Amino acid sequence: MVAAVLAAPHGHLLPSSSANSSVPSKRGSSALQMGPRKKRKLSSSDPLVSHGRHFGQTVFALCNYPSLLTNGILRLEQLEDTPLEDISAEEQREHRVFEQLLDSYPGLLERLKDGSEEEILHVGELIGKGAGGARGNDTKTLKSAVLDWISPKGEAIQPPLHRNSKIDRGFNHELTRSLLCPAGLDWNDTRTKESLRSSEMLVCGDQWPIFLYANHIYDPEDPWCGLLRSRLLIYAYKHVFTSPITIASLAYIATQVHRAIMLLSSSVFSRTNTSTDSETFYHSLLDLLEDPEECREVDELLIWWNRQVFPASSAAKRPISANSTLSKIRQRRIALKQATNVHVGSS
Repeated sequence: MVAAVLAAPHGHLLPSSSANSSVPSKRGSSALQMGPRKKRKLSSSDPLVSHGRHFGQTVFALCNYPSLLTNGILRLEQLEDTPLEDISAEEQREHRVFEQLLDSYPGLLERLKDGSEEEILHVGELIGKGAGGARGNDTKTLKSAVLDWISPKGEAIQPPLHRNSKIDRGFNHELTRSLLCPAGLDWNDTRTKESLRSSEMLVCGDQWPIFLYANHIYDPEDPWCGLLRSRLLIYAYKHVFTSPITIASLAYIATQVHRAIMLLSSSVFSRTNTSTDSETFYHSLLDLLEDPEECREVDELLIWWNRQVFPASSAAKRPISANSTLSKIRQRRIALKQATNVHVGSS
């Protein structure tokens, strides 16, 4: 059906609330959590499935996509009368993800606008199928590859870690336990080791493990130092991605490595298992990386990552030739700015 439309924020159009509109009548719970897994068979050939793979890896991994679309369409209508700043921080984040999804797939809003409520749910399930498929495949390949990356150079892991065993990783093995030890705890302390092994000490998702840090060194006076710059993360990123780094892809790969070391059996990021708490782990990393107050450190981190993953294309590693056209253009621009500043200062 074709519904009447209203102007929406960011140039999007949304269905009106007339009787013929396909706008869902009720908003669900937060869409930025994994919802129940659907059993309905979905086509893998729909382009939305392929798009869902990319979106889940690089923009936002933990979505209940049917709820994201349903909530987002209802919220577009709400924002006609209510400023975005007046809704909760959780809803603002969810709406940003919704807007990113609309912007990343041309024609998606029109498809939602003209479709029935069942069509909206179907579209969400297709995107979710792609995101879930990518997540499951990455989990499957990383759980084997990570053993090669954490093995001591020139030595075998002792006692051996089996590539598909679920019982000998996590806090059950000395090597993986040392990588998962929360930053700030003394791994050399016997009591700490035993508390982690026995689960007497429960580790929450926002207690980030030491493997996130370069050389596995944490500075309590400067927690940013080395964060998300470990060799293990670089190996994993190159294993999964060929695209430029985003803050969401960093959070995604860190969560996947965490899961590979724990060797969880499910592709769903758990928020009920206290020993892994993957959703909290993922969200807490995004909370830091999306914080405007941390933008300088985040910008430096992204520059560092692009140098590691794409060293040949890093502008910072290519000095500009003194007599090049680019050099002359920049010199001219500097001269023009200086002349303008002098003129303004003397007027």
